[in-house]
Amino acid sequence: MNYTHEHLEIQKTMRRFIDERINPHVDAWEADEAFPAHEVFAGLGALGLLGLNKPEAYGGAGLDYSYAMALAEALGHVRCGGVPMAIGVQTDMCTPALARFGSDELRSEFLAPAIAGQTVGCIGVSEPGAGSDVAGLKSHARKDGGDYLISGQKMWITNSLQADWMCMLVNTSDGPVHRNKSLVLVPMDSPGIEKAQKIRKIGMHSSDTGLIYFDEVRVPQRYRIGEEGQGFVYQMQQFQEERLWCAASSLVPLDDCIAETIEWAQQRKLFGGTLADQQWVQFKLAELKTEVEALRALTYRACDLYVQGQDVTELASMAKLKTGRLTREVADTCLQFWGGMGFTWDNRVSRLYRDGRLASIAGGADEVMLGILAKTMGIAKRPPRE
Repeated sequence: MNYTHEHLEIQKTMRRFIDERINPHVDAWEADEAFPAHEVFAGLGALGLLGLNKPEAYGGAGLDYSYAMALAEALGHVRCGGVPMAIGVQTDMCTPALARFGSDELRSEFLAPAIAGQTVGCIGVSEPGAGSDVAGLKSHARKDGGDYLISGQKMWITNSLQADWMCMLVNTSDGPVHRNKSLVLVPMDSPGIEKAQKIRKIGMHSSDTGLIYFDEVRVPQRYRIGEEGQGFVYQMQQFQEERLWCAASSLVPLDDCIAETIEWAQQRKLFGGTLADQQWVQFKLAELKTEVEALRALTYRACDLYVQGQDVTELASMAKLKTGRLTREVADTCLQFWGGMGFTWDNRVSRLYRDGRLASIAGGADEVMLGILAKTMGIAKRPPRE
């Protein structure tokens, strides 16, 4: 995949916004363990950056997914992981199914304001007892006239403490676990919703993460995205974009971590020379740089095929798996080279060490990616669809 002039201009606009409106505040937001999502999203919406691949009829730019990937890559210039992740939830996690399968009415009511940056969305899949095992979620909705009454819990939900609405995966029948779920849009000011707890995390501090309770929350059935019972399928499709976003948004932080470590190593005096004079340091940084370029090539290839309309479950899973593992390796190795300075809280390498650990967990753990790959390779049996 080669970025065109238009791709590069979008990245330039995004980087300018980051330099002016985000990076000067990152340290304060990290300390506060929150950032002003509505303010930031309004700025991004005004620049047309929240709906690059969404339909023009609802305020999007109508471009192909490569432009969304270019934006995700540019988000890597933010000097923390929490803010880009919150933006990625809006662009690539809670809106793809809405844009693709939502009714015109739903897209006017929820998608258009999200693209404009007037509302903040979140994606409600994980629960206290069901994270990577999406089929095992227990939240449920029963019909009451033309409404759903939703009860249950959602946990680890990014943006949820500030969100205006949730794209919620919920059981809408007692049928087989892969055919009894629906995606339902739930306004977060609805009676019966309790934002029970702000979850403290070891990283991603500027991103708010909540435990949310639902007690007979009444939502019109017309807020369901697409067909009833197809929510599991729709969410698996959304995961393709989420996993590609995860890979693309990691590339710049990995590059920067290596580059800043090289600069440090060239200055750090050691045994009559510098740290960078040590062959082990040279070789290890060269190896890591090669691995990042390999991840970039894999991510770009997956994007190319996705734009062509192909199923990229296998390649997206590979990219997600490689992202998590490589981020851990790069951050850990570079932190070691920084020595005591790397063990300090405000060092950017230590921030990547903390923030980047999530990449092997969120959006499907490494082990889930390996399971998917084993199935696509034909070396593991697929469970029967109930």
